[in-house]
Amino acid sequence: MARVLFTSCPAYGHVLPMLPLVRAAERAGHDVRVATGPDLVGPLATRGLDVHAVGPAWATSWSAHEVVWADPRLPEEQKMMDGLVVLFGTPALARLADLIVMAQRWRPDLVVHEVLEMAGPLLGRRLEVPSVVHSIGPVFPFYAHLIGLAGAAIGEPELWAQVSAEHALDLCPPSLQPDGPPPWPAAIPLRPSAGEPGPVPPEVADVLAGDRPIAYFTLGTVKNTDTADLAAGLTALEGYDGVVVATTGRRLDPHELGPVPANAVVAEFVPQAALLERADLLVSHSGSGTMLGGLVHGVPQVALPRGTDQPHNAALLARAGAGVVVAPQDYAVTTIRTAVAEVTGDPAFRAAAERIRDEIAAMPDADAVWAGLSA
Repeated sequence: MARVLFTSCPAYGHVLPMLPLVRAAERAGHDVRVATGPDLVGPLATRGLDVHAVGPAWATSWSAHEVVWADPRLPEEQKMMDGLVVLFGTPALARLADLIVMAQRWRPDLVVHEVLEMAGPLLGRRLEVPSVVHSIGPVFPFYAHLIGLAGAAIGEPELWAQVSAEHALDLCPPSLQPDGPPPWPAAIPLRPSAGEPGPVPPEVADVLAGDRPIAYFTLGTVKNTDTADLAAGLTALEGYDGVVVATTGRRLDPHELGPVPANAVVAEFVPQAALLERADLLVSHSGSGTMLGGLVHGVPQVALPRGTDQPHNAALLARAGAGVVVAPQDYAVTTIRTAVAEVTGDPAFRAAAERIRDEIAAMPDADAVWAGLSA
């Protein structure tokens, strides 16, 4: 039995993609811990994980990121760099300090970290134990640049040299592979998941038990603070010939959202695994986990990217023929409605999504990949 540490920044889209490998390590009989920010400890503990709080909460880091982007004196390129550092660099140093304290009592034999978690490789180097980088979606060539710059900014100029030499796990199926040189040319493919099952609100359970078509609408859990955007999406889907299940990703006063269309059910959170296996259409921010989760089930999509890597994900989705993109500057009821009509009216989008579904099914699952890593 080995001690295996999985570490991530405290964002759902970064930690949840690692859960299949976490479960594989548990099934193999290892002593497994997950370390992330305090705001995700509760949600992960309810899944039965041995989870430990390290570093700051995501809200703290995100607030610093928003301050950077609100500074009118900074050019956009500087905002991108400073935003990266305050979101992923400086918090990683705080997580590293807490992880070093943890290691005095529980020293891992292996560290697995998501691609933008810089505390993981730094801990592995400090303890002289191997570390593995785990993707959260498509592995874009610009990751090398981002990690290198962020490492230099936090006093770790050799960080990219270290991370680039790690074993890497790639969740991206062949049709969605980005153009350009891959940061990890020998990355091991790992089948992505649509998520783990969990409790479903009764009103959503009733929809899932029915036989009407379902559209799943979400803007994720990070760039979802504009209630007007949620309302516009619901209005655009008012004419959908089926039921719309929408998740807000945050606590929301129903009066703030305004009247909900008669064909829609709104919840704060629903395990997407339950929705995506029944969904006929996915309308989302095109976050990596949501986009890939939909493709696990061959669901055609309308992508409404908000920022970060989402526009890049959406472009790959459209290139593969599995969806239509509504760019951030075009976000409006009419453009979303038109995109929905295009995707639902042309069977070529579903055919492309199902082709990618078959590619995903052919990728090695977490148990097979774990067996290779631990051999």
